[in-house]
Amino acid sequence: MARGRKGKEPVDLDFTLRRVFGKQSFRPVQREVISATIEGHDVFLQAATSFGKSLCFQLPAVIGSGITVVVSPLLALMTNQIDAARDRGIPTETISTSTTYTERKRIETDLKCGHPYTRLIYVTPELCATQNFRKLLTTIHQQGQLTRIAIDEAHCISEWGHDFRPAYKELRWFKQTLILPSVPVIALTATATPRVREDILTSLGLDPRSSSEGGTTKFFSTTTARPNLHYEVRYFSESSPHHSSGDDLFPNLLNWLTSISSRRSTRLHYLHQHSPDNITSTDLTPISGIIYVPFRSTTESLSARLTSNNITASAYHAGLDPTTRQTVQEAFIRPHQPPDLQTAQTVAGSFNIIVATTAFGMGIDAPSVRFVVHYGVPRGFEAFVQESGRAGRDGKAASCVVFYTREERDRVLYRVSLDVNRELNKRGNRNNQGGEGGGVGKAQAEARMKSLQKAIEYCECTSRCRHELISEYFAAGATGTGGLEGETKCDFACDYCKEGRQKLRKRMERGLADEEAAFEFSQRERSNGWEGYEDI
Repeated sequence: MARGRKGKEPVDLDFTLRRVFGKQSFRPVQREVISATIEGHDVFLQAATSFGKSLCFQLPAVIGSGITVVVSPLLALMTNQIDAARDRGIPTETISTSTTYTERKRIETDLKCGHPYTRLIYVTPELCATQNFRKLLTTIHQQGQLTRIAIDEAHCISEWGHDFRPAYKELRWFKQTLILPSVPVIALTATATPRVREDILTSLGLDPRSSSEGGTTKFFSTTTARPNLHYEVRYFSESSPHHSSGDDLFPNLLNWLTSISSRRSTRLHYLHQHSPDNITSTDLTPISGIIYVPFRSTTESLSARLTSNNITASAYHAGLDPTTRQTVQEAFIRPHQPPDLQTAQTVAGSFNIIVATTAFGMGIDAPSVRFVVHYGVPRGFEAFVQESGRAGRDGKAASCVVFYTREERDRVLYRVSLDVNRELNKRGNRNNQGGEGGGVGKAQAEARMKSLQKAIEYCECTSRCRHELISEYFAAGATGTGGLEGETKCDFACDYCKEGRQKLRKRMERGLADEEAAFEFSQRERSNGWEGYEDI
């Protein structure tokens, strides 16, 4: 049992977990995190996607009285969590740009009444920076009803706070102003390198020392390993005779999806012939997948091309109006009615795909996503791990595939280099004029480039387990040094451990080769007796 703040009576966490959330047991570390925040500690939690981080502030909000303020980066993420909390009977509200004046007044009246009914209030960093909302929080704090502040997806502080969402850098106001007593803060993220963690702690005004070091912050982390995810990179060259003109990867993507549909059809046909009574609705339900692309225009064009090839796909990006985004998101995550057996065996009945920019997915409760494709070079390694981690949240097997060309790599490197240099020059000019922040800007620009280079290194690595590369980067307990042929790090859940170093290296060389090199390579491999090898 956890003990509440100021030595209050013990709290039965297991009873609340079962009664309100319908779960029979905690995952590792969840109980310790929840107990720490209930006891009034500042908490930093880094845990893999699908860990259940929202439980770590929602369950404490149910216990006892008072309000938990949840700072969330995206309205879509808020809506998803708010709906889930309300379905569980937790009094939950939000104040956003879409909240009407009448509704906002109703919410504010409840929050500052001295005995609020609301337990969770979801807001954006921008709202937290306004004087009116700060005045409201001060009133609630003076009444002793502000229980905790939860910063969800805390890595956004470092990723966005230095540039286009400066309100993130003002969140330290909570620790600077809400004192006597201090309101505990819990920061939660799935991806934070040591540099990002330090940036988060500094920005929030949290003690960087752990409680064991005499500090006031309790740190918790779990491994980033997701053993149910199969990581793979597929290599192509835009000048290869097997590649269509321009930078078009579409035929390769279409072939990959078609092969998935074909295997599904073969399996359903076998079951129908030999064990029809064992065919379930799960077998017939379309396969859900996310395809990440770098540009808004690509979401529209790629989803249209997939649809024209009888593959159900919708576009999602931040440029769509809120109603359209909400409709597309809900259509993707809601349970789908299984088609009949005949339809399920066709390409048209096989898929439920969303083609999206990075605007989609953060915190979205879509547990049955079976694949995530990066259609080109990921924009950064942290983003890649976040986005690929949206597959297989139900614990079942799922695939995370990058479609990679060196030509696209060079274009992305060039674009990011221009952006980084432009930002450095802009901040340098600001310093020359007596401004501030040049050091931070330089560090952020360098970090952005480093993250992209790590994503490229991940894609071009043929000598390490991909799970190991991810774990090592986030310092969450790398499984070893890797590199020994036949030494499996992830139970064959990545292309390196499945194929081995030699075959993976040859597959990469063959895939990335240009037309002339491809011919020379095929001649060399034919003499080596390796021409029969096929891509997995």
